[in-house]
Formats: sequence, structure tokens, C-alpha cells
Amino acid sequence: MDHDLIVVGGGAAGLSAVRAARWAGADVALVTDSAPGGDCTFTGCVPSKTLLAAARDGLGFAEAMARVRSTVAHIAATESAQVLEAEGVTVIQGRGRLTTHDTVAVGERRITAPRIVLATGSRPALPDDVPGLTEAQPLTNETVFDLTEPPATLGIIGGGPTGCELAQALALLGVEVTLFEQGPQLLPSEDSEAAALVSEALGQLGVAMRLDTRVEAVEPVPGGGVAVRIFCRDGAADGAHVISERLLAATGRVPVTDGLGLDEMKVKIDPRGHVVTNDRMMTSLRGVFAAGDVTGRAFLSHAADEMGRIAAGNALGRGLRGRFRGDLVPRVVFTDPEVASVGATPADAPAGSRVAYLPLAEMDRAVTDGRTDGFIAIVAGPRRMLRYTGGGRILGATIAAPRAGEMIQEVVLAMRTRAFTGRLAQTSHAYPTWSNGVQKASAQFFGNVEGRRARRID
Repeated sequence: MDHDLIVVGGGAAGLSAVRAARWAGADVALVTDSAPGGDCTFTGCVPSKTLLAAARDGLGFAEAMARVRSTVAHIAATESAQVLEAEGVTVIQGRGRLTTHDTVAVGERRITAPRIVLATGSRPALPDDVPGLTEAQPLTNETVFDLTEPPATLGIIGGGPTGCELAQALALLGVEVTLFEQGPQLLPSEDSEAAALVSEALGQLGVAMRLDTRVEAVEPVPGGGVAVRIFCRDGAADGAHVISERLLAATGRVPVTDGLGLDEMKVKIDPRGHVVTNDRMMTSLRGVFAAGDVTGRAFLSHAADEMGRIAAGNALGRGLRGRFRGDLVPRVVFTDPEVASVGATPADAPAGSRVAYLPLAEMDRAVTDGRTDGFIAIVAGPRRMLRYTGGGRILGATIAAPRAGEMIQEVVLAMRTRAFTGRLAQTSHAYPTWSNGVQKASAQFFGNVEGRRARRID
């Protein structure tokens, strides 16, 4: 065998897999057809968060995009092929294809290892039932950061995290944005109260939001631009056209599996095209594992990172081993305010559990900063035999606040370590901090805190 492990794909999952393998002392090869870093570094997390920060800092469009390019280059330099090779990783440029359970073909070359990790990621999905959309050549997260001039008007299809983040950033940069969402609220996967706060923030920037609205067709406009024909479920604008200079599609992602040899090797895939794995990241083909977006388990870079480490550890039998726990992976929408969540929300908490709720208006740091729109909600359930001793066990949390992405982390840690809910309430938090609100909310499981106590869900 040429190596102990071959990793196909150089995004977040692939990078974490090869580095985990090296930490475990394994001989590992990375096969990648693009620069290491993948979507997160070049077209996802890094550029989008940089654009948001630059827009909030008051930079102009050209300056903001220059900061995006500089930041991407800086981070990409820490995970380049040269850096990986210096760490002991064999980097092979090209498109990998499975030919047997222990062989990857790259062109005419054959590379062997007893274990293989597939980490080929995902790409933006365009709805195939919207006439004219493909012909309109909409922007996606892969192309929006290539803009050199801002469009005067922009229509964004999709009100999920990507759509909301880019809507806020571009609105701050002076673009007139219309956001189309087919569901009744923005951020369909998040708490309705949190989603309403994001809607309000976008509205204050002048973003027009078309909720409960289906895009029926896209048509070119003479002289430039596109007309989006919409259907509104309330009938208020049935058949109306919304004209924009440019269009951006933020309508989900599809796995990258073409040319990977999965059909030939009879690797099981689900109806949406994702590689099926168990929670140890094993596929249906002996010796082959998969991690990251290609599995469809969670389209999040930090989830891909964890899956990559678990896949490498389980494949090699050393390093980080175990099972991937999707319920312990936090989600963060990086709008202002941020929305962060993990595990159960108040809306889907099981009957008999309890919810502690704290409005930011009753949290001192929020008051000092004048940022009182938001809340902290923590869900706790009974422990086996011990019931609610120590406050029970944490089932999840949702936070809408300027620093929600940071605040959620101690809740995730408490869930992972199976700490009693009371540990959050007992732990001294610096005052006044945003995280102090997590302590204050947790204390509601033990009694009345300034007029509030955890409520039971029936």
C-alpha cells in the first residue's frame, strides 16, 4: 500500500481528516482538484463574514471587497499545499475516483491505502423548476465575491442563513435588496422569535422581504436586468414582477459526487445524492468513510471539521474515535443580531421538559450596550432516575443577541460533557458580560429569578 489513508477532497472535512491522521502518526495522502481550503475559505464562511464585518465598519464596496480578498489570501496561506506537505501530508493535485475499496485513480495514476475518506463537499443548488433562472446566470456564494461594482438592485432567492447574511451585508454597502422566501418566515430552521428579530433588522436597512412567496419564473428585461415573477400565497402580489439589476440564488446545496465512481463501486447514496454513512462515518463500502457536506448530515464547516477528524480516527483506529453527534453541533447565523442554536428549541422540546427564557432587556450587559432586542432560551429535560436533580440535563438552547455565536459555546460544552444544568448557574461569570445572561437564565431552573422561572412544556 502507498499510504495508510487517502483523503479525497481538500475542504474543511478533508483538511481536518489529513491533519488528524498526521497527529495520529499516519502516512496520509490528500487528493484535491482545487486549492486546499474549499468552500469555507474561498467562497463561504471566510469571505461572507469578512464582508459583513467590513460593511458594519462603514467601508465602501471596493474597500470591503479588497478586505475580503486579503482575508481569504491570509487564511488560505495557512492551509496551502506547501504548508500541508511541510506537515508531512502528500498532496496530489487532480480529481480522485474510486476504482476499488482501497484504490483511488487520479488521471492515469493509481494510489492505494487500506482506508479512504471521501470529503468532496457540496456546491450551490439552483432550483430546476424555475423557468429562466439558469439563463439569468444568477450569482451564488461562489461568484458574488467576484463582483467589482455593486449592483444598484439585487434580488436574493432564499431566506436562509446565506441569503440573510448577504442581504444584510449588501444592504449596508448601499445595494437595494429584495429577499424572496417561500416559507412564512426568514430562517425557516430557526426559532420564530429569533427569525422575526432578523427580519426587523433587515427591514430597518431597507431590505424588502417577500415571505410566503414562490419564484415562478425569471425573465430578462430589455436594456439589462431581470424580472422575477412571483406567486404570493396571500394573493397580494399574485403574478407580480420584481425587477432587479442582478439576481443571487441562495437556495441550498447539493453534494459533489460526479465522477467519484460511487455507482461503479455500488456505494449507497440517499435520494438527494448524499453518501450514506453511519454515525462513525463509515459508508456501505468496506474501508471507505465519508465526511462533511457530501454526507448531507450538516452543511456547516465546523461540523465538517469534526466529521473529518472522526472519520480519520475511526478509519485508522487511533486518534479521535467515536460517533458524530449532530445534536451537539451549534448553528450560528451571523447577521446582526446573531442567532445561535443547538439541540432542541422551545418549539420542538419534548413534553415534560422545561424552558428558561430571558429577554435581553433584563440582562445588564445588553442594557449597558443599548442592545436589548433579543433573548436567551435554554431547554432542560429530566435525567434518567435523577429526574430534575441539579436542574436536569440540557437539551438545547437558542440565543438571539449581538454575541450569540460566542454565548452558545458554553451551552454546547455543558451538553457534550453531560453537565447538570446547575453547573451553568453555579459557574461564576464575569460581570457585566454577554455570557452572564446564560448564567442568569440557567438559574431559573432552581427558582424565581427577578420574577422569572423555568416553565414546563406540556
